[in-house]
Amino acid sequence: MDIKGKITGIKYKVLLSEDLQAVEIEKFNINKVSPFCLLKDGETSFAVSKWVSPKRTRSYPYGRVYNTLNVSRKVTVIPIIKDEGFDGDRDFLQWDTVSLMSLLDVFVIFAYYNKATKNLNYKNKITNFLFNNKYVVSKIKEIEQYHSSALHWNLNELSYSKSI
Repeated sequence: MDIKGKITGIKYKVLLSEDLQAVEIEKFNINKVSPFCLLKDGETSFAVSKWVSPKRTRSYPYGRVYNTLNVSRKVTVIPIIKDEGFDGDRDFLQWDTVSLMSLLDVFVIFAYYNKATKNLNYKNKITNFLFNNKYVVSKIKEIEQYHSSALHWNLNELSYSKSI
């Protein structure tokens, strides 16, 4: 069965979103800030949300993204992969996730975890994943200088990720 459709525009009104706590970029650490915040760098502001897994049904990240939709520049940080070890889950980023973020005009930073600890409750699992904060901040700085759409950014980042 083939299902075809055409999106001609997206209109929405953000209701019941939570207030965003402001964080200065000098104090920003993606691993320590709340799941959604307002990042300030001088005169520039971004609404930033973060995912703990690329799988949408495991951590329900859409609420975090929703809380950022009333800010004009939106960024979300998504791990490209999360591998919890031999006895754990291995989750991968799916194309439709990036597609939805692009439709909502959200810049995606495809991040990676560079630290984790052994899970004391399970022999072959790891936990307490930490993003590479330096990498995330460098990508935010790139987006700050970027003047095309989130869709264009996301597609460029996907093609860059593929070529590595």
